[in-house]
Amino acid sequence: MTAQSWEDFRAERNRSLPTPHGWLSLTSLQWLPGEPGPLDGLPGRWSAADGVARVSAAAADGLLLVRGGSANQNQAVDGTIEARLAEDESLNWLRSGTVLLELAMRGGAYAIRTRDAQAPALQGFNGVPVFDYGSEFALTGQFHRFPEAQERDIATANPRVPGRASFIGEVVFELDGQRQTLLAQKNGSGLLLNFRDASNGAETAGWRFLSTEAPDADSEVLLDFNFSLNWPSGFSAFGTCPQPVPENTLPVRIAAGEKLL
Repeated sequence: MTAQSWEDFRAERNRSLPTPHGWLSLTSLQWLPGEPGPLDGLPGRWSAADGVARVSAAAADGLLLVRGGSANQNQAVDGTIEARLAEDESLNWLRSGTVLLELAMRGGAYAIRTRDAQAPALQGFNGVPVFDYGSEFALTGQFHRFPEAQERDIATANPRVPGRASFIGEVVFELDGQRQTLLAQKNGSGLLLNFRDASNGAETAGWRFLSTEAPDADSEVLLDFNFSLNWPSGFSAFGTCPQPVPENTLPVRIAAGEKLL
């Protein structure tokens, strides 16, 4: 990859990120109670029991059914409606004014996450801050595939949400004269590297990720950390994104890729 391809990549990232109900629009995450009750800032009475999420509202409350674009889109909720999701599934379920209400099943519990087209982070977006392109962070690594994938329990950005990751191998590379190793997940035909480094918290989010192309015939893989991205949780407190495993903490500062918004 080149500095020009990075410029093109950044332009597309800044164009596609600020969609009306995308990751910059998150304004809350609330867990549904076991008994019908209110949620902050939302009409209706909400509950979850026996694997089913429910909301009761009157037509005057202004809740409109979305259901991810079904034939019932924009139908006013007048009574009680239900939805059932599997673990890790999400559904763009309802709308209230400019707010899209996403139903999510995480950690065996239902939550409503609000996505507001008028969210301050979205309205004030002028692009994600980034480090200048640094050729020293475009490296070649060696991929070592495990005999079989290693399944691991992991933490996420939300302490109530457990996570799981499957690692198919490790990538070994050299940075600042030191040998570094990152555990790798499959990402399409390429790899996903979820990592921490010494820049986190001050210059960058708590962790970031890098996607790569597939290793070549010699198991070499290009690691261009200039393409490192924030997870949605790097933009909002309402993400449930996976955290890196402890082995994927680099003891060096990666002054490349996206910074704190």
